Formats: sequence, C-alpha cells, structure tokens
Amino acid sequence: MIRYIFITGGVVSSLGKGIASAALGALLQARGYKVRLRKLDPYLNVDPGTMSPRQHGEVYVTDDGAETDLDLGHYERFTGVSARQSDNITTGRIYSRIIEKERRGDYLGATIQVIPHVTNEIKDFVLSDPGEDVEFVLCEIGGTVGDIEGLPFFEAIRQFGHDRPRGNCIFMHLTLLPYLAASGELKTKPTQHSVKELQSIGIAPDILVCRSEQPIPEKEREKIALFCNVRKEDVVAAYDLGSIYEAPLAYHREGLDQAVLDAFDISPAPKPDLRTWQDVSDRIHNTDGEVSVAIVGKYTQLEDAYKSIKEALTHGGMANRVKVRVEWVDAEIFDTEDPAPHLEGFHAILVPGGFGERGTEGKIKAAQFARERKIPYLGICLGMQMAVIEAARNLAGLQDAGSEEFDHEAGKKRFTPVVYHLKEWVQGNEKVKRKVSDDKGGTMRLGAYDATLKEGTRVAEIYGTTAIDERHRHRYEVDIKYREKLEEVGLCFSGMSPDGRLPEIVEWSDHPWFIGVQFHPELKSKPFDPHPLFADFIRAALATSRLV
Repeated sequence: MIRYIFITGGVVSSLGKGIASAALGALLQARGYKVRLRKLDPYLNVDPGTMSPRQHGEVYVTDDGAETDLDLGHYERFTGVSARQSDNITTGRIYSRIIEKERRGDYLGATIQVIPHVTNEIKDFVLSDPGEDVEFVLCEIGGTVGDIEGLPFFEAIRQFGHDRPRGNCIFMHLTLLPYLAASGELKTKPTQHSVKELQSIGIAPDILVCRSEQPIPEKEREKIALFCNVRKEDVVAAYDLGSIYEAPLAYHREGLDQAVLDAFDISPAPKPDLRTWQDVSDRIHNTDGEVSVAIVGKYTQLEDAYKSIKEALTHGGMANRVKVRVEWVDAEIFDTEDPAPHLEGFHAILVPGGFGERGTEGKIKAAQFARERKIPYLGICLGMQMAVIEAARNLAGLQDAGSEEFDHEAGKKRFTPVVYHLKEWVQGNEKVKRKVSDDKGGTMRLGAYDATLKEGTRVAEIYGTTAIDERHRHRYEVDIKYREKLEEVGLCFSGMSPDGRLPEIVEWSDHPWFIGVQFHPELKSKPFDPHPLFADFIRAALATSRLV
C-alpha cells in the first residue's frame, strides 16, 4: 500500500519546503523504501516554461520533456529518481484540463465548480501512477497556507486525507520560528497562527518542521507541541546549514524520518544506511584547494535562474575534493567594456543558456577571452551558440555571423544565421515540425535525446563512451552547413545527433579545455554522482589554478 506525505508551508515563503521534501525522500530511501516526489503549484501559468527567470528561477526539464518547477531538480539531486511530466502540476494546467473536458461535454452539462471538479482533478493527479513498487509519495504544496490561490489545493488534500484509510496519509507543516535579538528569545506565535490557519481549513498537521537560526529550547518545543496539538517528538528543528547537502543528515539527527515512521505506525522500521550522505558531507567539509569560476550570464542578480548549474559546479568540486567559488558576471558589462579586467584571475568560465539578444555580445566576448587566454570554458545551450558565433566571426571570416533568434526579435535581417530556428527534428520514431509563429509554451526541443560522440575527442574521453543521452531545451540550433568552414579553422564538431543533422557538442582541439554543448548537462548532475562534464571542468579549472 502506498503511503502519502503532504508538505505545506506557513508564515513566509522560501522556508525550504523543497529541500525538506527532498531530504525526507533521501532518508526514506536510506531505510530501503522506494519514493516518488511531486509538486503542486498554485499559480495560473500552465507551466513555468514561459515565466521570467527573474520571477520564477530556472525551468527544470525532465527526461520526458516537461518544463517544471526548480524544486523537481532538488528532488532528483537528493533521491536520484528521475522526475516525470506527471510529477508537477499547476492551477493553469488543472483549469485547462477541466475546460477541455467541459467543451467536450464530459460533464454532461453540469455546473463546473471548484468543489468537486477542481479538487477531484488535484486528487487524481496525486493518485496518478507513481511507478512500480513505490511505497511513499511525497507531495509538496507550493506557496503558504492562507494564500487565496492555494485554497483549492489545501481543500483537495484535506479531502484526500478524509477519503483514504486511517494511517495512509500524513501532513507535515514547515513554519518559521523568528529570533528577536532585543528580547533574546524565539517567538512561537507565528507558528501557532500558521497551524491555526491550517486547522481552520480542516487539516491537522502530524509533524511540524520549524526553521530556526537558534537552538529551540525545550520549553519552547513543549509550548509549540501543546498549542499546535502535536507530540513534542514531532516538533522537528530545521537549522540553517552551510550546504543544502547536509540536510539529510541534519534532519536525521533531529528525528524527522523517525517522526514520519511513527506517524505511520511503522515499527520496527529498517535502520538507515547513510554512508552516501556521510561521504557527501565529507567531500563538502574536507577539501584540498579552491577554484574560482565565473558564470557570465544576464540573470546574475537572481541565482535561482541558474540553480542547477551552480549545484552541478558544487558536485564537480566534490568529485575533485575542492571548494568551488562561483562569481556572477553580468554579460551586459562587456557590451561597453573590455572583458579582461573582469575575467582575469578566474580559473574557468561558464556561459549558461538563455533567450533573447540582450547580453549576447558580452557572452561572445567571454568565449573569445577564454579561447585566446586558454582558460577552461564550458558553454551550455546559448553558451555553445555564442562560442560558435565567436569562431565564425573572428576566425572563419563571417564577420556578420549571428543567430536567427536575434533577427526574429529585431524584425529585420542583420546576421548570417550560423544559428538558425530549428524547424524539424526526430523524436523517437516521429518527425516534429515547428514554425516561428508557434505558441511559445512547450514548443521547443524538450527532454532527453541521444547523441553520438566522435572517437578520440575530449568529450568522448570524458564520458568514456560514444553514445550518450542528455536533456535539451532550445528552439535554435547551430546550422550544420557552416560545419566545414568552422572545422577548417580548428573547431571540432565532436558530438552530433544520431542522424548527423544537429550539432550537439563543439570543442577546440588545440585548447586545454574548451567545450560547448547544446544540451543541459547540469540537469543530470547529483552530489553522489557528479556529471562527468562538470567533474572534468572543475579538474581543468584546478589544473589552471596550479599554473598561476
């Protein structure tokens, strides 16, 4: 029988529900259980694919091509379980489904209402196939209790708990215990009010996870337990950590996994095997040296826009037992300034993906700087395209080389389109076709695709194989017709789609480490299984640091 855990939040947003859910999933795995994690997002967008990174952070892409919330990245990084399209849903998608059904006549003319139609749709999503042998499904509700847009979700999980057999479903609530320096004490009232709000809509939390900067005194813990109607043992402290990857061990020390097992009346429970997370913790704390990496992007004010990249760099550091110091460099600075003063001193440069022309000339200059100064360079998606444009302009004689994307944006032709709008590609056994005028949401080349690597190249050496699959998210692609001209000047097309039509990887053969990839390798990296590209990128950065 599958057991369900609902994770909600109160008082303030960004308390770390995603990390708590992921860490709990990892702890249940450590005890031998099979888990699946899901996220219910109350916003009205159909998916995060068209949302601004400044507002939402990065868009996480699954193997099956879903554009999802960044919390699904945490779920994968902590559990290793590949997320699917069916693991993330938004209010927008729920309403879209209901309206489609109503238009088809599925409701036989009934009045469409939040209860039962919206709540039933949410419950169906929670119950949808979790996968073979899954024993625990963890569902995180986005936002905070009391948010008007979240009310249908809270009502749905209340009904869900009411419908299921006793002991089949529990509720875990995250709150904040603020510390007032003036009085020198932790305040429990915000937590009490948050739980009261939850109880008022019919949900009684089984476990409270309290974020706190200070140790929770026994007296405060008893007070919370008494006024929030939970056992004292089920008030779990969540202290600030130096690294998110310390969370599984920290939550275990505080008894979160035991509290969950007790709530389900699972006794005796298998003992946890925490060796993986002990090794991760050891690699965080016991490092030999430091490397500095510049991320040259245009959303540098919001680190969440490049969340997976930052985490993958951390994983690369773990693989090499070095600390990775990441610095964010605004690409737009290079529109008017020489990149040298800003990039000198870094051991490696990474140019991430993105959309739109703003900041691209700066990214091209960053690629040129890395190529000429022999500094390790990793270009991801747009970062690869900018490296190709740089090579075309400065070495292949195509001085007006650019991307068709920028011409489309400007509404006039200005560039030789070394990068063009991808109009068709092979997905499985089918050919997918797209037009420039198509709707933006979900129309890109999305999800996992195979690639074939050229033998003897650096990437083939890094991967240790010539057949790989990686996740994509793009609608513009390097044009194969410029391959010969670019290879003449030394740019090697070291990875291609299996049909040989779409460039996947480029590298400079005469450079210590210069690689551009059309896909997003950061999405598959994990702390206990770093992505080979990031592991070798940091190794190259370390080699550079020792030359200085």
